[in-house]
Amino acid sequence: MPAPAVQPSEDQVFAALASPVRREVLRLLREHGPQPVNELAAHFAMARPSFSEHLKVLREAGLASETKVGRQRLYQLEAVPLHEVQDWLSPFERFWRAKLADLGTLLDSMDDDQA
Repeated sequence: MPAPAVQPSEDQVFAALASPVRREVLRLLREHGPQPVNELAAHFAMARPSFSEHLKVLREAGLASETKVGRQRLYQLEAVPLHEVQDWLSPFERFWRAKLADLGTLLDSMDDDQA
């Protein structure tokens, strides 16, 4: 049974996502569903304690959960913090879409000789 979820801070989520290893773990969990630790670790050329530390960061950030099934520990993607990141990034996306739309309008209004 998974441990009770603790509300991670926004900083923990962003720190967890800063690592390419952790982003790859999340991609593997997204594409292949829950997986045992050994199966996940097989994708990375690193010592087991180092990989375990990455999994711990993902758990503490609320991005992954661990369930014990017999002798195995299965990891599963937890997407709620990713939705919160998307919500945080959304105003920036709107900002850049507006800037690019303005640039497109400017370029469309220019004569071919001015471009």
